[in-house]
Amino acid sequence: MYTLAVDMGNSSLAVGIMNDNGVAYASRIKTDRQKTEMHYLLQFRQILSEFKIDASDINGSILSSVVPELNFSVLQAMKWLTGKNVMMLGNDDVNPQLEIDITDPSSLGKDRIADCVGAIENYPAPMMIIDMGTATTVNIINDEKKYIGGMIIPGVKISLNALSKSASQLPRVPIEAPRSIVGRNTTECMKSGVIYGFASMIDGLIDRMSDELGFKPTVVITGGNSRFIIPYCKHEFIYDEFLLLKGMYYIYKRNQAENN
Repeated sequence: MYTLAVDMGNSSLAVGIMNDNGVAYASRIKTDRQKTEMHYLLQFRQILSEFKIDASDINGSILSSVVPELNFSVLQAMKWLTGKNVMMLGNDDVNPQLEIDITDPSSLGKDRIADCVGAIENYPAPMMIIDMGTATTVNIINDEKKYIGGMIIPGVKISLNALSKSASQLPRVPIEAPRSIVGRNTTECMKSGVIYGFASMIDGLIDRMSDELGFKPTVVITGGNSRFIIPYCKHEFIYDEFLLLKGMYYIYKRNQAENN
């Protein structure tokens, strides 16, 4: 049996088909605010079909979302798909089992909570968790496995698109490495800026946060945009493509155990 985990971000939905070994299958679909619950249902069915999984093999599901206007449509699609109620990360009756020590714990994004839970279950604390999605988020877990704060930074694609939109003479360019760090034309300068700029930022943040915190954390990097940047980082780190989905699955399993 499997559990369906769906992480709905601003750019895409990560769809994980989970079991006790972790992520059995994973796919991604575009976040589209114009789609109805029927559209999402058909896309979920297509994903199951691709992996040759019957909906009856899904024993439950969990949703994490930072796109509230789509919550009803995606929740309804997941409920129709599985025939079961959906656990919604962030609901009062869902315990993420993460101790959060910041000024307003309720303001911490549900995706960041899932990242932290996934990291705590898999890697040694203290930790610095970097998720390079639409936004780049940094999360700090201390040696007591407590969330103590972090950082939110404009994401890789947001930064590059803003540069093109704000400067009329700068073209739109793909996110890819230039031939060298020193660009010889406008396009290569922009590519170098975003690739080496973000890589240097990650390296610099690891140094600065380590200095301020007084300890060297385990660094875990995840997120769809990280694949463009991490080959150019100099620090040691762990790359976990499915960290957030793993965290959602742990939260689901713990809550199921508590309620049974």
